[in-house]
Amino acid sequence: MAMASSVDFKIYVDQACRAAEEFVNIYYDTIDKRRRVLTRLYLNSATLIWNGNAISGQDALNEFFEMLPSSEFHISVLDCQPVHEQATQSQTTILVVTCGTVKFDGNKQRYFNQNFLLTAQATPNNTVWKIASDCFRFQD
Repeated sequence: MAMASSVDFKIYVDQACRAAEEFVNIYYDTIDKRRRVLTRLYLNSATLIWNGNAISGQDALNEFFEMLPSSEFHISVLDCQPVHEQATQSQTTILVVTCGTVKFDGNKQRYFNQNFLLTAQATPNNTVWKIASDCFRFQD
């Protein structure tokens, strides 16, 4: 029995990693080039912790992202793992961790890491991953 569940888990991990890669490409492309639509990637109830400052809800997120200078993100590390259903009330959720550099307009390039909790939102045609929680931190 344990054999089947480890195979299932491997499939689950592979699916999570594919979703994470796709999400990361979309997220950083959007924050760099189409920031005004960035909040569409977040749940209405999502929270962003930006260097220790909490921002919650679509309006506050919109306001925050509009304030940020234009950016150029480069991701050097991407890691992900499924979050056990017992921790998320059976909601399909993955943890995505990224590290890299960002240069905000008028500032020097800085190292950062960012953790996302993504939750699967089923639509009639497919599954869309939305950010439930986002934690960004400069590393210097």
